[in-house]
Amino acid sequence: MASRAFDYDEAFSRNIGWVTQAEQAALRGKRIAIAGVGGVGGVHLLTLARLGVGAFHVADMDTFDLVNFNRQAGAMMSTLDRPKAEVMAEMARDINPEVDIRVFGEGVNAGNLDEFLAGVDLYVDGLDFFAFTARRDTFNACHRLGVPAVTAAPLGMGTAVLSFLPGRMSFEEYFRLAGCDEDEMAVRFLLGLSPAMLQRAYLADPSRVDFVARRGPSTIAACQLCAGVTATESLKILLRRGEVLCAPWGFQFDAYRNRYVKTWRPGGNNNPIQRIGLAIARRQLRAMREAARARGGQP
Repeated sequence: MASRAFDYDEAFSRNIGWVTQAEQAALRGKRIAIAGVGGVGGVHLLTLARLGVGAFHVADMDTFDLVNFNRQAGAMMSTLDRPKAEVMAEMARDINPEVDIRVFGEGVNAGNLDEFLAGVDLYVDGLDFFAFTARRDTFNACHRLGVPAVTAAPLGMGTAVLSFLPGRMSFEEYFRLAGCDEDEMAVRFLLGLSPAMLQRAYLADPSRVDFVARRGPSTIAACQLCAGVTATESLKILLRRGEVLCAPWGFQFDAYRNRYVKTWRPGGNNNPIQRIGLAIARRQLRAMREAARARGGQP
């Protein structure tokens, strides 16, 4: 047991300098919603808790498994088969015993989004890449309710970031997923997140990217970079200082390639350059499916 009492001001005093005391007090009064607290979402929660954010809504219906160990902050032998949202809430409370966390153990769905987003100052996306319906519903609700939203994708050993602000381009206007089947949504979401596709240059084993099985390679390096960048974007949005690039602007940083690029796709996935990229990506997906069939996989 800890021998000292928790003191918020002392616990987060080393933030002061990069934020003012008044700004730290403001962060203490902010509430952030995070859907998905596994790979990126779990690190988001702990990073934002260490930034001193005082309240969270967290949603996840999954439990920890061995396959999560390479990247998920809450995945340990002691947490196997335990609910991710419950474990991550405990870890956040261990950082800040005063933090106010509401757990949505059923995940997010069309029926609970208004409650999930009620009173929040920001939404941070931590959903699995393939959770297209839940992600669309959540971002659409954010747009309707005027809640700013940030998504950071862990790609290779880097991150690609998009922010959606009230009154600006919406998630749906950018990605244009309406009426698409799952293959098309996967292609549009990936290329929309990462128009520069910096990560493609060093993919060591393309056979591990399996859109059919909804499985792909991942690294803790990318998840940690996502969390650092997202915390910074969150700070700028919550404190209303610093430039926030919002859709159709985005950016990608790749630590492996030592590269940073700003991306600009007016019209989102309807942009002429983007449409060319989508056509190429569709051909590549078809080739991946054919290769999977040749290896004896599912069509």
